[in-house]
Amino acid sequence: MRFLKWAMFSIALMATTANAAAKAEEPTAFDITIGVCASCHGQDGATGIAPDYPNLAGQNARYLLTQMQMIQSGERPVPLMAGQLDGKSEEELLRLAEHYAAMPVKVGRSREENLDAGMRIYRGGIMAKGVAACSACHSPTGKGNAPAGFPVLSGQRFDYVVAQLVAYREGVRKTDGEYGSMMRGVASRLTDTEIRAVANYIQGLY
Repeated sequence: MRFLKWAMFSIALMATTANAAAKAEEPTAFDITIGVCASCHGQDGATGIAPDYPNLAGQNARYLLTQMQMIQSGERPVPLMAGQLDGKSEEELLRLAEHYAAMPVKVGRSREENLDAGMRIYRGGIMAKGVAACSACHSPTGKGNAPAGFPVLSGQRFDYVVAQLVAYREGVRKTDGEYGSMMRGVASRLTDTEIRAVANYIQGLY
């Protein structure tokens, strides 16, 4: 009888332990959100399923939070992000921003074509056209300026940088209002060739 009681107790204890372990392994709401983000931006935040998806890994939290707030409010229209941030509180957005900011930046490889031209634009601008050096705000190594909210550019994907500079140039993207429309002013003076050159340099910058 004692053995039977002990066996029943052991079975009950094992079941309780198994249930507790199962509950501990259940994904949280944040885990589910990260999983949804990863389906497009990659588990590492830097291997998006399309070449014009941005790297999120290592981006500063202030910039990420600001952009998510703009996307959520519709101030920055991004059709592929439609509905993804609906209903999320500022605390949830900040947690997402901090999650990706804590990841390591992934640097790509620049092509040799137009690399020198891209480096000159990034580091020194184009004086004759009134184009400021990218490095003035984004740092010589592309690490950005977190307190000011200037994004990290190091390793950012070529197609994404091209798309954003063109969007600024055409007035489609207007997220630089806080900074006196600075990016629209710079991009408006760049040709397609110059944009592609600086985007190529940025992709391999670290």
